[in-house]
Amino acid sequence: MTKKLLVTGSAGLIGSESVKFFCSKGFEVFGIDNDMRSYFFGKEASTSWNRDRLKKEYNNYHHITADIRNEDAIEKVFKEHRFDLVIHTAAQPSHDWAAKEPLTDFSINATGTLILLENFRKHSPEGVFIFTSTNKVYGDTPNNLPLIEGKTRFELPKNHTYYKGIDESMSIDQSKHSVFGASKVAADVMVQEYGRYFGLKTVIFRGGCLTGPAHSGAKLHGFLAYLVKCIATGRKYTIMGYKGKQVRDNIHSFDLVNAFYQTYKKPRRGEVYNIGGSRYSNISILEALEKVQEILKKKAVVEYAKENRSGDHIWYISDVSKFQAHYPEWNYKYDGDAILSDLCKGGHFS
Repeated sequence: MTKKLLVTGSAGLIGSESVKFFCSKGFEVFGIDNDMRSYFFGKEASTSWNRDRLKKEYNNYHHITADIRNEDAIEKVFKEHRFDLVIHTAAQPSHDWAAKEPLTDFSINATGTLILLENFRKHSPEGVFIFTSTNKVYGDTPNNLPLIEGKTRFELPKNHTYYKGIDESMSIDQSKHSVFGASKVAADVMVQEYGRYFGLKTVIFRGGCLTGPAHSGAKLHGFLAYLVKCIATGRKYTIMGYKGKQVRDNIHSFDLVNAFYQTYKKPRRGEVYNIGGSRYSNISILEALEKVQEILKKKAVVEYAKENRSGDHIWYISDVSKFQAHYPEWNYKYDGDAILSDLCKGGHFS
């Protein structure tokens, strides 16, 4: 019997990669997306182009225009189909934007997630529920690490516990999360609870920087995709504090969705994983600017703002050891250079 998958945020970066990946494996894929990204970040961040592309390219993809906060609409979808897998990527993804409309942010990230979980519990309890959380659940605690300022980046001493990357042992308490981070914490913990309390197969991925050519990068979200877009189109890119030496680990959307697939084949209950580029793929803003200019053979127009974004990480690299120990068949396909090349070659710049 054909397996059924539900993807929320199906026209977004990770959602669309999930659609492509699982459609190619013969799943019947249902995608929920109402292009809220254009409401958050304006027309240039709309994912409608990606939605139309998926509908055209995959006969086994069925698009549903719905809001995950709409209880009746979501229940209707779950009543009509028994899903083997749910991949929940729909979200308000920006901590800057969340501060403008905290109620909207929370209703999407937390309440929307709970609505999906409850319908999953009632109608597809034998399936697997995968949630894309965020490293922002740790708040600004990573900024308390003894970072050393180098020429192009901040870095940890090599003998530090977290030099390999931040693992799941870091506390989510006593820190500034941003409103966005707090709403994602609520969703993250609820997904864990549906696994541990109700015994469902739920898995949480706390992502570093997720990226890929399907990313509709915007000023307030999608650091690497937006940086490439700015240089490619000649628009100004603003570095927000930390001298541009802040470090992020970047994971390609394909590698993340492949991690989802490995999890689906051998799921656990209420499990949490940090996932990102790790020591395999990480970069500072200054380093990214230099590399992208070299690939595109274009000079960046750069402005520097001394004030950093509130609660922003100075340095964040994920330790993916736990996931690799549980799923040794998984490994990276894209390193940092391959990610940048793919973004420059196939990015959405309009």
